[in-house]
Amino acid sequence: MSPGGDLNDVAREFARMALAASAPVLRHYAQGAKARLKLDQSPVTAADEEAEALIIEALARSFPGVPVVAEEACAREGVPRKALSEAIFVDPLDGTREFLARNGEFTINIGLVRNGAPVAGAVYAPAFGRLWWGGAQAFGLHLAPDQPLPPPDACPPIHARTPTAPLVVLESRSHATPQAKAALQRLAPAIVRPMGSSIKFCLIASGEADVCLRFGPTMEWDTAAGDAILRAAGGLTVTADGAPLTYGKVEAGFLNRGFIAWGDPAARRDLSEFAAD
Repeated sequence: MSPGGDLNDVAREFARMALAASAPVLRHYAQGAKARLKLDQSPVTAADEEAEALIIEALARSFPGVPVVAEEACAREGVPRKALSEAIFVDPLDGTREFLARNGEFTINIGLVRNGAPVAGAVYAPAFGRLWWGGAQAFGLHLAPDQPLPPPDACPPIHARTPTAPLVVLESRSHATPQAKAALQRLAPAIVRPMGSSIKFCLIASGEADVCLRFGPTMEWDTAAGDAILRAAGGLTVTADGAPLTYGKVEAGFLNRGFIAWGDPAARRDLSEFAAD
């Protein structure tokens, strides 16, 4: 398969890979995984590493020659230094802290970035049995890890919603910031729900929430897949100061300096005053 083909087909292939990679993740989850700290002081487990190995092997078969930027490989070998017009970003276990806390709010993320924008992605939350994927359109369903992906005609598309007051606002469960707390006052009245991992993007894409605030740093592999799904569902992701969130930032080591994800671009509000210096 070529990533230059139908983006819905690319996203479905990513979805199959995420489903398959959930097997070692759930095995370690059931056994009680132990973590160690990487150089950046973030936790990593054997579940991260085994899932990533499966995904990279599957990507090499289905998308030969397409560069892969995967979290644990980058932690071991360093991030690529060459500009990439196209690459697949992999976070094999987004929300490792939630995984260790055993609250279920962790995901497997695979996203295709082209010319600075996420264009196809899949996110699977195996503890909840929820799968989302998106390319030209976005899709989502409840699916257990041992179930096959239904045929395309059995998967109706999902869409972000037009919000009504109060807004449903998602914020990071493990990375709350003073800026986010202050920005919430601007969005009042609001129902605030803490949530881990890329599930936040997907709940907005599914029309179950309206906006996600993240004023702290993330990496592009954290956001590419969920952002692709949200954009396919009609949503928008911007930086904390309001500019479009872009990808392939090699010079920054693929670092995002905060973002705001909106389900309805027309509902977007200026929150730039809360961006970190």
